[in-house]
Amino acid sequence: MLTLLHLLSAVALLVWGTHIVRTGVMRVFGARLRSVLSNSVEKKPLAFCAGIGVTALVQSSNATTMLVTSFVAQDLVALTPALVIVLGADVGTALMARILTFDLSWLSPLLIFIGVIFFLSRKQTRAGQLGRVGIGLGLILLALELIVQAVTPITQASGVKVIFASLTGDIMLDALIGAVFAIISYSSLAAVLLTATLTATGVIAFDVALCLVIGANLGSGLLAMINNGTASPAARRVALGSLLFKLIGSLVVLPFVHLLADGMQKLSLPESELVIYFHVFYNLIRCLAMVPFAEPMARFCRRIIGEAPELDARMKPKHLDPSVLDTPALGLANAAREVLRMGDALEQMLEGWNKVMHGEVREEKELRKLADDVDVLHTAIKLYLARMPKDDLAEGDSRRWAEIIETSLNLQQAADIIERMGSEVAHKSLAARRAFSPEGLEELDNLLQLLLANLRLALSVFFSGDVPSARRLRRSKHRFRIMNRRYAHAHVDRLHQQNVQSIETSSLHLGLLGDMKRLNSLFCAVAYSVLEQPDDDEERDEY
Repeated sequence: MLTLLHLLSAVALLVWGTHIVRTGVMRVFGARLRSVLSNSVEKKPLAFCAGIGVTALVQSSNATTMLVTSFVAQDLVALTPALVIVLGADVGTALMARILTFDLSWLSPLLIFIGVIFFLSRKQTRAGQLGRVGIGLGLILLALELIVQAVTPITQASGVKVIFASLTGDIMLDALIGAVFAIISYSSLAAVLLTATLTATGVIAFDVALCLVIGANLGSGLLAMINNGTASPAARRVALGSLLFKLIGSLVVLPFVHLLADGMQKLSLPESELVIYFHVFYNLIRCLAMVPFAEPMARFCRRIIGEAPELDARMKPKHLDPSVLDTPALGLANAAREVLRMGDALEQMLEGWNKVMHGEVREEKELRKLADDVDVLHTAIKLYLARMPKDDLAEGDSRRWAEIIETSLNLQQAADIIERMGSEVAHKSLAARRAFSPEGLEELDNLLQLLLANLRLALSVFFSGDVPSARRLRRSKHRFRIMNRRYAHAHVDRLHQQNVQSIETSSLHLGLLGDMKRLNSLFCAVAYSVLEQPDDDEERDEY
């Protein structure tokens, strides 16, 4: 029993090491990996190679599949190139299995020792996250050693020999057991390496090992379907396409497994290495053969999994995928996209407020609804980012995390201000039959247009982080402040001229000017975050 626990703990350590490497690589190179994948979708060869390269970095085809499904769910990558990238990922994980079977036992303690030093001393820097990757690689190598040590006494037990001796002849049963291995170990890589170890010790026959390898690949496809069971239809199509490609490959090869085994055993290589080489070439040939059929498979998956109806899209966050929370580059990008949706709602609110100003009282209800929508998105973003492991974030990701939180809060406060402005205009002006003077209404319209322009520019600066645009936004903020002050003085001049309309709406008019100035400050705050300079003029903005 203790030996079995050692084996299970070694497999768990292998899975955990793979997880640490994946998260570490994503925290260091996450944005670049996004760029590589998104820029490689135009041509199938590039997409295929991108899948291989990214999988080699993150040590897991499941991790690459998760990246791709996230992009597809956000409409950043089309389904056809996504399927090609996933095929490349299958080849990448097979190549990693070949590399990890070399004798690298001397490297494990060195990687863990150096990795711990860098990670603990410089945790939130790029060097600290690279140290995390080193720890993960060291744990993977250590886990492989422990698996070999744990399997050896197990294979000597007579009961185990009887169980594995029954795995002969029934190729479908053997493949099914291989799929179960992959699902239980949460990694086709671990299942294949375990199969190679069992073959080396003579516990299972060579043809059975090949069936287990084919089944392990099929199991990784089932695992992707399970992981994306509650995801969006677009993400589930990617997982379904990957599973069907693997199912087709297994159905084509399984009938010829015994012939392949007889032919490969004539080669002068250990059977354990032949298992790994079979894994590599099986995936390489299968994936290359499937690439031309990516488009028909995409059409089939769209037919099988249709679009889910959206009953109330504005009240429901679209991009906050919890499965990528341990990958900050993806999680932060998802949260940023929701902030942009908040900005779109605010733009609608400003346009609705303008309609209220011109007498359309019914728009006040729409303002309240949009303000509720903004509150829902702000709460969802806040709770989503709170679940992200902030202590482990790199310095740049930590700044982006704070920037997203601050911007979403500013937009939520702006929504409350606009809602109140609409209510005050409806009740203090329209309901009381008090109209703004033509000059005052024109001034408010001019400020509104500049406010809308600043909001759009602020959202662009927030998403791109462009420094020249941030400087332009800061200058535009100052122009708005000067215009706002000039219009306030013009209103006071109309009061001196005994303008009746200005007198009746004076309190409301000046209040709206102050609210619009606060809105402008909230919108333009992102410029100072990008420029990394304090907002020194806030006190001067007050009058």
